[in-house]
Amino acid sequence: MCQHQPPCPSADSADRESARLVAHHPEQGWSLLCNGVVLFEDTGELLPDGRIIAPHRPLDPSRVTTAA
Repeated sequence: MCQHQPPCPSADSADRESARLVAHHPEQGWSLLCNGVVLFEDTGELLPDGRIIAPHRPLDPSRVTTAA
């Protein structure tokens, strides 16, 4: 799929999120990477073969807000 040199990491690689952006839709909360991965703003991912990667953003208690 990737035509870049050096090629982007495959969708099965641990560093798949470092592939180049093909489409970016922040208003909808997702981006398409060159390797076919759909990356969501909550850090979840949809791989080209249909597998789902659950959101994996770090939980930093100092950045969590609660309603009053």
